[in-house]
Amino acid sequence: MSNQEPSKAGPFRLGRREFVARTGVGLAGLLLSPGLLPSCAPAASRAAVPGGMRGANHAVGHLLRQPSKLPTPAHTVQTEVLIIGGGVTGLSAKRWLHRHGITDVLLVELDEQVGGNASSGRNEVSAYPWGAHYLPIPDTRNHELLEFLTEAGVITGTSEAGLPVYNEYYLCHDPEERLHIHGHWQQGLVPNLGVPPADLAQIARFLALAEQFRQARGADGRDAFAIPLDRSSADPQFRQLDALSFADYLTAQGFTSPYLRWYLDYCCRDDYGAPATQVSAWAGIHYFAGRKGQAHNAAAADVLTWPEGNGFLVNHLRRQTAAGIKAGTLAYGLRETTAGVEVLTYDVATKQTTRIEAKRVLLATPHFVTQRLLADAWPEAPKLNVYHAPWLIANLTVAGLPQGPGVPLCWDNVQYGSASLGYINANHQNLGSDLGSKVITFYWPLSEEAPDLARRRAYQTSYEDWMTQILSELETAHPGISAHLQHAEAWVWGHGMVAPTPGYLWNSERFSAAQPRHGKLFFAHTDLSGVSIFEEAFYQGIRAANEILGQSA
Repeated sequence: MSNQEPSKAGPFRLGRREFVARTGVGLAGLLLSPGLLPSCAPAASRAAVPGGMRGANHAVGHLLRQPSKLPTPAHTVQTEVLIIGGGVTGLSAKRWLHRHGITDVLLVELDEQVGGNASSGRNEVSAYPWGAHYLPIPDTRNHELLEFLTEAGVITGTSEAGLPVYNEYYLCHDPEERLHIHGHWQQGLVPNLGVPPADLAQIARFLALAEQFRQARGADGRDAFAIPLDRSSADPQFRQLDALSFADYLTAQGFTSPYLRWYLDYCCRDDYGAPATQVSAWAGIHYFAGRKGQAHNAAAADVLTWPEGNGFLVNHLRRQTAAGIKAGTLAYGLRETTAGVEVLTYDVATKQTTRIEAKRVLLATPHFVTQRLLADAWPEAPKLNVYHAPWLIANLTVAGLPQGPGVPLCWDNVQYGSASLGYINANHQNLGSDLGSKVITFYWPLSEEAPDLARRRAYQTSYEDWMTQILSELETAHPGISAHLQHAEAWVWGHGMVAPTPGYLWNSERFSAAQPRHGKLFFAHTDLSGVSIFEEAFYQGIRAANEILGQSA
């Protein structure tokens, strides 16, 4: 399945750069302004909205539990390397192997298209994401990623100072973000409109602390917080933060403002799919301190985005090694042989099974899938306690979007206090053309319940019930939007992304689970990073590919 998060928002943006300056003055008088009282939005009715449910092929995936129901192999295929899993990690590994001389590589993916949580769709109005849809400006030390972005046309050159020049069409255009709070749309996502001075002071203090962590280095000379995570400092003064929850850390530091705590909880649910009570303090701080991008024509806080989201990047990964990719294919029956590894694959379309004989196999799969694939071949394989957060994502085609008072429609649109993460405007990058109709992508991490319970409930919820809930959310900030809805598709990601729960990131078991076995089996996935972001998925693929190249030398 996926090896990238379906989260919607960009990274921490230093309060939209001028946050402290904007919030320090002039807001106290807004607190009792009648115009800032919450609006009374009508409840959405159960409208008959054309559309339906989409989603990963979990029904076929469950055949892993009962492989005896599948037909016997009709033929045998041989390959040097088999990659199981066509998310960003698997595609990144295939590209890296191809660039370094190993071209006899077959990749199989269960879903109908590759990309995992970075996949995308399209209708007559626009392309749109089915998950992750942005890439922050990368650290210039991440040479492998910068090289790929240059190949994809995202980086168009280098300045005299040696900084990358990014394609202006792909840098997120203004206005970027807004927050619906107290009945108004304010600029930026950090609450400031109508926020009491004492809360503003706490927010400013947290921002200053986050900047200190962003610049901090450990005794080993490494950045305290880095991307990829494996390049972060091993200094215990920082790593010990992984042992407690972000919520407990904030309380201990005196960060009690409900506005600040809502914002930080929003950030955790956005990047990790879990609230601050379930995320480690190290991970919570990393959200703000790990980004260190630089560019000639962009600020460190800027992001790259496309109508199809990170599907744009997936398409470039796929095109670079298009041969040897089979989607709609279930892998099972893995076993080691004297010559390598044998795997059975079931083609969902033809309903035929193929035996694949490979010298080496890379499992670019979520940990729970990896465990099922290894059940017979390596039952004592390392086991991780992975918190897989379920998500709902819906793409809604609307003929006009009723707007309330305040900042106009932005790329990222969030409602204060909501269980959802709001929506992005998929048409935001289409400058100079007002199509009338728009596609908005709505994100909802299902984090109010334990993941297993939320997952079961999500799969049992009908399309009509999802639409009722989504429209109830949207009507609060956009009264009357239900009448403008033309079409909708919803997608449940049952195991959408890994959440870095306390003790997960710097536990030796995470590293053990990534170690190759007998020079034949290799492992890579963002589950092995603990954070589901594009950079980690891309890095995991290269890391495992280099291990395979080392065995092939």
